[in-house]
Amino acid sequence: MIDRYSRSPMKDIWSREAQFQSWLDVEIAVCEYYTKKKKIPAKDMEIIRKKAKINVARIDEIEATVRHDVIAFTTQLAEVIGPSSRFIHLGLTSSDVGDTALSLRIAKACKILMEDLKLVHKALKKLATRHAFTIMMGRTHGMHAEPTTFGMKALVWYMEFGRHIERLEEVTRRICVGKISGAVGTCAHTGLNLEETVCKKLGLGVAEVSTQVLQRDRHAEFLSFLALVAASIEKIATEVRHLQRPEIRELEEPFAKGQKGSSAMPHKRNPVTAEQMTGLARVVRSNSIAGLENVALWSERDISHSSVERVVIPDSCMLTDYLLGKLLWMVEGMYVNTDQMAENIMKTRGLVFSQKMLLSLVDDGMTREEAYKCVQDAAMRSWNGGDLFSVELMKEAPVAKKYTREQLVEVMDPTSYLGHVEKIFHRCGINVARKHKGSKAKGRKKN
Repeated sequence: MIDRYSRSPMKDIWSREAQFQSWLDVEIAVCEYYTKKKKIPAKDMEIIRKKAKINVARIDEIEATVRHDVIAFTTQLAEVIGPSSRFIHLGLTSSDVGDTALSLRIAKACKILMEDLKLVHKALKKLATRHAFTIMMGRTHGMHAEPTTFGMKALVWYMEFGRHIERLEEVTRRICVGKISGAVGTCAHTGLNLEETVCKKLGLGVAEVSTQVLQRDRHAEFLSFLALVAASIEKIATEVRHLQRPEIRELEEPFAKGQKGSSAMPHKRNPVTAEQMTGLARVVRSNSIAGLENVALWSERDISHSSVERVVIPDSCMLTDYLLGKLLWMVEGMYVNTDQMAENIMKTRGLVFSQKMLLSLVDDGMTREEAYKCVQDAAMRSWNGGDLFSVELMKEAPVAKKYTREQLVEVMDPTSYLGHVEKIFHRCGINVARKHKGSKAKGRKKN
């Protein structure tokens, strides 16, 4: 483990040693099946178990000559096992071993990814709950829209990662399957019982039907799932980058003591981790395209998918694990400037209350068209250098007839937008409660 946010077990799964060990696990499981069926003598099985050891360097040396990784693998085993090695790879084809072993490693990766997702999900719940009623400016098209809460923003992220947990449960079931069905999927030399027994022993499901390979829609779905997780990670990272800008300064990724932001400008506190996350997410997403391209193979198989998967599956698993670790670090250490959030609401001098004012005028009997014109005219004057929105509104005769300035200010209360926040949280399975009107966490907080 490098640190709690960036773990080495995922990397270990995709090492050369782990690859060949997973192949050996499949071969041993098949041999044990044949031993129970009296096809392999017990004494030979004992020798196989005792002597079967992986030597990656020797496999590589053999492969340099034979130009076939599975043959190099079985040849190296024959060297260390001796005559009993004649039972290794009995009736199997390369993909029986390679595809089933790949599923074994993906199953291990899915367990790590599930742990990652649950940690992030928990951290996002804590962030959302803490700031359920922290008022901030909602933005659409990058422009001020209406007040919302930072908790609502984090709640959206929380629910999204909850869906990722559900997706991983589903994709795990479809990707973690094996096949021992022979050269074209007919089980001609092995039988259905061997396939079902071996896959069960290895903790895998069984592909109901296969060719020489597992069908690559399974792997494409898995890579697409990782791409979707990466897209959500980038979504959060992009928002942090946006809200960390000096003219907004509502959020800030952690900045460690002694950290430097720029070689030339000592004042810089750049969102470098968020930018890194944004960039690496693009790699994970691009890998999913390669996975989709692998679905169409010639007839019962070709190997156009094989070289691609040796890159994109390990890389996407390791990158997603890394990105989820960095996201956890960011969420748990994020600085939330609640005072700046409150201050930014009034940066446009009340214009964000235009819809609320429009609805209030309509409720008081004005036609929507007349109300819209009054509100828009006042808003444009305020936007173009005029007075406060409430002052400009009082210059509109229809508005002045119905409201005093004090009444307008009352209508433009940011806390009035929070009426349904508690119920929305409850609908998402989180219980929160406002302590009193206008309550919010104050100051620059670390979560």
